[in-house]
Amino acid sequence: MNDPLTDPQFFTNPYPTYTRLRSTAPVHKVSTGSEGRCSYLVTGYAEARAAFADPRLSKDTARFFAARPSGRNLHPAVAQNMLAIDPPQHTRLRRVTAKAFTTGAVARLRPYITEVVGNLLDAWRPGGQADLVADLAVPLPVTVICQMLGVPEDDRTLVSQWSNDLFAAGQPQRIDAASHALATYMTELVTSKQKRPDQSLLHDLITHSSGDDGSLTQDEVVSLAVLLVVAGHETTTNLIGNATLALLQHPASLAQLRVEPGLMSTTLDELLRFDSPMNIATFRYSTEPLTLGGTEIPAGVPVLIAPGAANRDPARFPDPDQLDLGRDASAHLAFGHGIHRCLGVPLARAEAEIALRAIIERFPNIRLAANGEDLEWRQTRLMRGLKSLPVAL
Repeated sequence: MNDPLTDPQFFTNPYPTYTRLRSTAPVHKVSTGSEGRCSYLVTGYAEARAAFADPRLSKDTARFFAARPSGRNLHPAVAQNMLAIDPPQHTRLRRVTAKAFTTGAVARLRPYITEVVGNLLDAWRPGGQADLVADLAVPLPVTVICQMLGVPEDDRTLVSQWSNDLFAAGQPQRIDAASHALATYMTELVTSKQKRPDQSLLHDLITHSSGDDGSLTQDEVVSLAVLLVVAGHETTTNLIGNATLALLQHPASLAQLRVEPGLMSTTLDELLRFDSPMNIATFRYSTEPLTLGGTEIPAGVPVLIAPGAANRDPARFPDPDQLDLGRDASAHLAFGHGIHRCLGVPLARAEAEIALRAIIERFPNIRLAANGEDLEWRQTRLMRGLKSLPVAL
């Protein structure tokens, strides 16, 4: 038994590995970490969807690692956030936060998102080159979520770097240090907004922090702020980068969007399915023995659900390795499924749609400025995203 998720080629292109594993079984026992530890990797669509909704798979990270000291030093605001707890605590925190990400709330943000995209693209010069990741995919969602939270402009680059460091695969000290730096910053920001209230989402969360039953403690406010910064831009950054790359590598599809820009909304689903920004979902473990996809999973082991694999399961999506803008891909699992489905889906979709439309309209002759084989991908199995994407305008 080996760990197929540590092969350098997996980070560049995980899909051949997923296809090979899924061809024999939709759920595999794989070696992960040291000391003979193992996890169960879910690559089938039906099995992944079922696993996302199975209450026997817990996200209570603190409970799992309490009996298995890891030697790590993650800040509690990162280690025990809303994504790392179960109901009823999860239900309470999600209810408080959800109103900021409704379709209506995001609709009111669209003019601001459009303005940010326009300002970023104004720096691009026709006939020149740009790095679509560094010059658009990173700053756009960071700017939007930091604006929502009330993070000062001068601090946003640093906040983005800490968030990025949390996904530094194989560098536990860097991850731990970033968790403390980001949590410390957010603690200070919460304190400042308690003294000087404003109209930010962070202040809205603070108004729920009396500590009474049903409200938020200050630690929970800090944890939510950290989570919203990280989740509010990492996935969207990868979505914009991966989607643009897919379109540039499929010129017929890109040409179709130029002629029929109204297809963008449904096109996003296919782009999310084709190259999911979330490769393997966040941590879960079995609280009791269960059977999934014909595989017996014992209690107390990590279960890794791979949306990137599930979205290319031919049993659910015929010819899954083909980008097909006419496909109904609305059932993709790129944002998860069940009670932990990504809270910011409306915001992520709005940012990606506005950005892609603007790119296509303002730079009709945009093309890759590098060979696809030479592009560098982030070395993290959780996220699927490019380090850079050079484009010729």
